[in-house]
Amino acid sequence: MKKIYVLCLLWVGLSWGSWAQTAEEKQVAEAVEIFKNALTTADKNLLESITAEELSYGHSSGKVEDKAAFVNGVLHDPIKFNIIDLQDQTIRVAGNTALVRHAFNAKITNNGTPGEIKIRNLLVWQKQKGKWKLLARQAFRVP
Repeated sequence: MKKIYVLCLLWVGLSWGSWAQTAEEKQVAEAVEIFKNALTTADKNLLESITAEELSYGHSSGKVEDKAAFVNGVLHDPIKFNIIDLQDQTIRVAGNTALVRHAFNAKITNNGTPGEIKIRNLLVWQKQKGKWKLLARQAFRVP
């Protein structure tokens, strides 16, 4: 009986996060997933559709790219994303702007050599014509 009680409490606790999320936060979370999938598939159309024309994309190295350079980089850079795991994600919506923070852990290949990326991101999303678009991203390394 005690095990059933503990399992019920655990289920309620895990479910609470999805119940507490607003409709806007869910839409932003879906946009983040689309963006993540666009990175792993290197899908040009998807990358262009999920990012704003005014995109400012900051890498953990300090390099900053506009939309054209970012998309070109995903398509032609030697680093390819195989698996992206986002952890500890938070979403805050204020009007037509959303701030997303998460740990970004990826399995990659760099010129065919396997590797890993472990950084944190701040993503700024803006609702444009009813759709959430990535307006800015800044990555930073964690010690």
